[in-house]
Amino acid sequence: MPAIPKAKLDTLVAIVRPPSPWKTAFKGTFNLNESALSSNWRGGGVNSIGLNAQINQKANFHRGRSSWDNEADFLYAFVANKDQGYRKSLDRLFLDTKYGCNISTQWNAFASLNLLTQFAPGYKYSTNAAGEPQAQRVSSAFAPAYITLATGMEYVASKWFKIRLSPLASRVTIVGHRQRFVDVLGEKPYGVRAGHSANFEALAGQVLTEIDKNITTNVNLKARYLLFADYQKLALRRLDHRLDASMTAKVNRYINVALTGILLYDYDQDRALQYSQGLSLGLIYTRQNTQEGKK
Repeated sequence: MPAIPKAKLDTLVAIVRPPSPWKTAFKGTFNLNESALSSNWRGGGVNSIGLNAQINQKANFHRGRSSWDNEADFLYAFVANKDQGYRKSLDRLFLDTKYGCNISTQWNAFASLNLLTQFAPGYKYSTNAAGEPQAQRVSSAFAPAYITLATGMEYVASKWFKIRLSPLASRVTIVGHRQRFVDVLGEKPYGVRAGHSANFEALAGQVLTEIDKNITTNVNLKARYLLFADYQKLALRRLDHRLDASMTAKVNRYINVALTGILLYDYDQDRALQYSQGLSLGLIYTRQNTQEGKK
């Protein structure tokens, strides 16, 4: 009996075993920067070492009209300068799960639950009355932590651009041991009142926009914009805005240059715009079981 050609055998296997309804994608970057100066270096400066690490994992299920999308996004960076010690510069933990039901080519009804917080304590650095440096804690792991439940409609413009419109959303802001932050942030740190460890915004609206696009063969832009509006405090200056963006350029298979940034306006935190930014060179590793198009 003649042997079956490999191409035909692969086709038969595909027919017998249909493709998995799960599509997964993983991306991890690890960037290290360092500077060392001799004791007689006349140009000025300081010895330092820094780390920037980011991990993104997606696991999406699709069968018929139903979909279940899950994402975990981690970002952490720090710098350690001589005589100043360790100081974090970027810190983000974002977990999101969403169930959707397709009602047309580009529209889905959905319900989602997500968590936005950070890993490590954060400090405000200043000097006291004696001119000595001091560090005052302004955040900690899961303080604050934002948990949001939202329902609405999602518009899928393409594989790289999506927008969720949620006229019904609820958010709880958790700040454990809020008294730790009162001296620096005032009597309502992150909007949490005295005697409470959480602030509930039960009736609100939310808009979440996501972009994940390969601009060129080796350059990827990933951005997430979040708008949150509490209907009980509806005013332009009380709308919360947050933009997380990163641009990664692959030098080769394992080396990349990454530019990351966060823009934040939250009336309960500060009356002015907040931002953080980082630029780094390091390692990248990606893995996925599906090939995304470039629409």
